[in-house]
Amino acid sequence: MDMRLVVQDAFCFNQWFAAVILSLFSVLPCCLPAGQSLEFQWPAVEDNNIVVRQGDTAILRCFLADGTSKGAWLNRSSIIFAGNDKWSVDPRISIGGSSKLEYSLQIRKVDVTDDGPYTCSVQTQNNPRAVQMHLTVQVPPKIYDISTNMGVNEGNNVTLMCLASGKPDPSITWRHISPSGKSFENGEYLEIFGITRDQAGEYECSAGNDVSFADVKKVRITVNFPPKILELTHSGVITGHAAAIRCETAAVPSATYDWYKGDKKLFNGQQGITIKDYKSRSVLTISNVTEGNFGNYTCVATNIMGTDNSSILINPPSTAQYGITGNADILSSSWYLTLVISSSISIF
Repeated sequence: MDMRLVVQDAFCFNQWFAAVILSLFSVLPCCLPAGQSLEFQWPAVEDNNIVVRQGDTAILRCFLADGTSKGAWLNRSSIIFAGNDKWSVDPRISIGGSSKLEYSLQIRKVDVTDDGPYTCSVQTQNNPRAVQMHLTVQVPPKIYDISTNMGVNEGNNVTLMCLASGKPDPSITWRHISPSGKSFENGEYLEIFGITRDQAGEYECSAGNDVSFADVKKVRITVNFPPKILELTHSGVITGHAAAIRCETAAVPSATYDWYKGDKKLFNGQQGITIKDYKSRSVLTISNVTEGNFGNYTCVATNIMGTDNSSILINPPSTAQYGITGNADILSSSWYLTLVISSSISIF
């Protein structure tokens, strides 16, 4: 009778091992006495849902009932371990624990491919038992595609794109990097209708999911608009001295400049005239002002978007002051006479 029980137990264990191979996620009962039902007793585990960040080590805890029980680990359609025999060829996977009864599965440098259900199956002499758990691998956010820097004309519609991966799915936010630091609604696509020159600059896309630091990338929008002459001024034009006329503009792309005196175009180096163009201004310098330099000057600013012009009238300085007309010598004599009379009155 005892020999039959030994054979029966051995046959049950072999059936259990075969069931592990075939069923993967459950342990099938075998050789139970008539009328006895099978009740699973779950081994002690810290949590049936294990959350680990990508690259870390995952520990899926399981415990054997006693020193004679056998364990197995399964993942989806694959056997990982059967007892101490390793079926997986993955070098990152091992069995470990702090005691002889601990039969925990360790996965180093976990990746998204490790995500999914796992089963720890424990076979005792009388009662098979199993526990299922789910490994969730969290992945830091990563922006993998974003719009390239672009140039658009003022008034056009613009759509910016920012695509990111991660687990859980990252949230996408947009911000215009400007003094106002305006934020926009969340989403992979940012639409700007009728863009203006004030909306030019860098736009920051931030992808975050609380697993790690947000991933941030930027895209620059250049808004083209026609030139606008902001100011046309001169430094004071006096005969026999140098003088400068400055033309300040706003334009994207930068404007090119032409200067006119009346209807005659002026050129750099012509009759003591120097013209220097900068990014947002042009300066016309007259090295030695003569009577022929007085008149109407026009600055014309041009780019691919359009043109603008402004004029300034340069007149010779007037010698009529304080109601006295005449040359400078008479005016100086009048000031001297006034000073002498004022001094004499103060003495008395």
